[in-house]
Amino acid sequence: MSFLRTVLNDSVIIHPPGFYIIGFQTFPYISVYFIFLAFVYVVTVLFNSLVIYVIAFNHCLHTPKFLAVVNLAVIDVILNTCTIPNMIKIFLIKDNFIPFNLCLVQMYVYYTFASLESYALAILAYDRLIAICFPLRQNSINTLRIMSCIIGLTWSLGLGVTAFSTGIMTRLSFCNSVRVFSYFCDYAPVFRLACNDYTLQWSVASLLTFLLLVGPFTFILLSYVTILVTVFRMKSLDSRVKALATCVEHLILVAVFYIPLVVIFTIGFYLGVIHPDQRVLSLSLASCLPPCINPIVYSLKTKEIKTRALALVRKNKIGTQQIYQQKIYP
Repeated sequence: MSFLRTVLNDSVIIHPPGFYIIGFQTFPYISVYFIFLAFVYVVTVLFNSLVIYVIAFNHCLHTPKFLAVVNLAVIDVILNTCTIPNMIKIFLIKDNFIPFNLCLVQMYVYYTFASLESYALAILAYDRLIAICFPLRQNSINTLRIMSCIIGLTWSLGLGVTAFSTGIMTRLSFCNSVRVFSYFCDYAPVFRLACNDYTLQWSVASLLTFLLLVGPFTFILLSYVTILVTVFRMKSLDSRVKALATCVEHLILVAVFYIPLVVIFTIGFYLGVIHPDQRVLSLSLASCLPPCINPIVYSLKTKEIKTRALALVRKNKIGTQQIYQQKIYP
């Protein structure tokens, strides 16, 4: 009888009209949190758009380093656009139903750009590695063409792998609950609702965690081990300080992105000591804050971008004053 039920469940695929997102329902002042997220989203779009504009329209910034910065800024905007507006719609307007196909689209976009965020940080680590460890060969090793190829390769990998992992979700049947306990159409909470075998989806999720998160993080760690070895071989203390100072912003971004994820997944999923509501809240913060912090900490504290941005603000201010004077004194 059990075998017949398995055959039936595997041969007849049942897809519901959609899912209900039910995270955050027990928090008493959750509307305040979503007002904060709205502010985070506005800052994310404005600051990352400023970074993209400044780099795109200043030819002196068309270098491999700033190509990697633009790549990160584009990913940040898309990642938060995928989640925050929909979270506000679900939990403030109380419209928590999402159609089945739209659920898969959101799942695909979120995990694609979350993985690309991880790879973007690894690319910036590669840029620091070449600049510090191979300063004399930097212009020949790290060219615009090579950086474009690396970024294109990571996008192809992220888009392709996530397409496969999302595509196999269509092989699952959902004949019982359609209530997803998360803040969006999350991969694991959705496939756990299936009434047929989801071993493949679980295996793919575990594999992709290592491929898309652990892999880039390991590369970043090895890059900084190599950088530290190179720095401590320098004879001048001043040279050591200058070399390490160029890595501070990137290290902050790596910490902001990876440490919350490592803590949440280790304590929440494996040790099980975090309340499910607190885990959902922590994960939403961990995914929404880095795209907001990145342009502030890294890009706008970089001397070249900061100088160009201030020049742009002064130019617009002077232009506004001239227009105002023309209106007063025609």
